[in-house]
Amino acid sequence: MRLTSVDDVLAAERRLAGRIVRTPLLPCPQLSDECGLDIAVKAENLQHTGSFKVRGALNALLALAERQAVPAGLTAFSAGNHAMAVAFAGRSFGLPTVVCMPPNAVPTKIEAVRRWGGEVVLTDDLLATCEQITAERGYHLLPPFDDPDVIAGQATLGRELLADGPPPGLVLVPVGGGGLISGVATAVRAAVPTARIVGVEPATANVVGYALRGDGATPATRPVSMADGLAAPFAGRLTLAHVRELVDDLVEVTEADIRTAWWELMAATRLLLEPASAVTLAALRTGRVTAAPGTRTILVLSGGNVSPALLSTLP
Repeated sequence: MRLTSVDDVLAAERRLAGRIVRTPLLPCPQLSDECGLDIAVKAENLQHTGSFKVRGALNALLALAERQAVPAGLTAFSAGNHAMAVAFAGRSFGLPTVVCMPPNAVPTKIEAVRRWGGEVVLTDDLLATCEQITAERGYHLLPPFDDPDVIAGQATLGRELLADGPPPGLVLVPVGGGGLISGVATAVRAAVPTARIVGVEPATANVVGYALRGDGATPATRPVSMADGLAAPFAGRLTLAHVRELVDDLVEVTEADIRTAWWELMAATRLLLEPASAVTLAALRTGRVTAAPGTRTILVLSGGNVSPALLSTLP
């Protein structure tokens, strides 16, 4: 199985130039002092549609255009952030988009998909329903993570964080289906081989870690977490291959740890963030991940699409 190459990432960077937000890498003195590290955050909550997902979705569609294979329309399955990204990409090309989302998806994410022109189908069987619609309408299914062009698009985030500061010693990345960490690890490992790359999953939505331990198996229980952006239904074969080859460690954090770190992260950064962005800080706060004092540490903030209802539960 061929992994994403630096050439793939450079091609994605060229395609996406001028189409995405070059999100800032922000120093975080408060967290640096509290954790004894040199911490900066990559603020993908400021990206189009509020998450990193636009990078992969747009790159995949642009790559299809380069191959003269622009489809009649797009389909996707997602809890929300990928759905928004595909709707955004489809609108950019004037393509109809249908996204399958779980019935318990965050209402504001459903509304955002529709605002970008996407048709939403609520279903408990995301993949099967999406495949059926794809076949019936003759559209193209744009995967949320297990796709080489999607991974290459996400890798542009890694290229940016490397260009915007000193070489990191530790990079912490939220993990759902594994597309983000596959891309970030591809970019970082090529440029800074000594960097430690660690993925963080919710303990109740740990499909990548479960698959690594179980030779590709999928958990019997449906992944559910307040970090809904990380509750992928399964891990991808391609993303698992990247994680095995390029990622140093994968750790899990509890729902209570995520909730505590979520509030602390928003307070320290003054950014509106969804809980998925907080798993990295949770891993540091609980000691699931440690580093030598002063280590240059990057926390990837995956998105900021949080519902008002969930925000209201915070103290």
